[in-house]
Amino acid sequence: MKYPTQKRQQRGVTLVEILVVLAIMGIMLGAIVAGSGQVATARQKHAAAILASAVKVGYTRATATSKSVRLVMDLENDQVWLEESRVPMLVASKDTSATGGAEAATEQEKISLDETDRILKGPRAPRPRYTQVDSPGLGNEGKKGPKPLPRGIKFKSVQTAHDDLPRTEGRAYIYFWPGGQAERAVITLNLGDSTMETDALSVVVAPLTGRCTVKEGAVALALPTDDKGASEREDPAGTGVVY
Repeated sequence: MKYPTQKRQQRGVTLVEILVVLAIMGIMLGAIVAGSGQVATARQKHAAAILASAVKVGYTRATATSKSVRLVMDLENDQVWLEESRVPMLVASKDTSATGGAEAATEQEKISLDETDRILKGPRAPRPRYTQVDSPGLGNEGKKGPKPLPRGIKFKSVQTAHDDLPRTEGRAYIYFWPGGQAERAVITLNLGDSTMETDALSVVVAPLTGRCTVKEGAVALALPTDDKGASEREDPAGTGVVY
């Protein structure tokens, strides 16, 4: 016995259904992109907090140990750590090697110092030598060695009082001295390789107090003025998140 063939009813996808699916996909994609942006911004703020903590540790250590301390920022590998010297030093202004008058730590710094000595000639006093110290205050979970910045966050530039221009490669240093004094500086962090001003975040280090203020965008280093009414302890960057 033959049964009648059952015909399967077929229907096409309507334009409305396609539009609904595309709208859902767009919303999901937008949420993913927005979420990733928020995560990156959170990492950037965390990096700023790490640097502010490092400045505070360096400032406190210099006062407690009566030794010169410096914060080292490796702009090539996006790492940070603290070093100290047993020999007191005065930072040399506009030092082309970035060391501020200390012994060279990299080959490029050595070349710059040799060239400076060749130009100036004459006998020169030995340069202070800095060695790395354990810095638990950097949040490195008890591990020795450099503290890397959070993933996707890079140094854009660092300018200090002994630099003529912001440094964008090699190493940069911020010095702290016994008696409670920090070097004036601005550290600018970037979201990856972005060139947008809105993707920059600056950590401004105030002299004397070592207080850090986090500002949106790239902030220029504020030079001291002859205005006697202005205090060195004032925040040189104006309003912002203070650490």
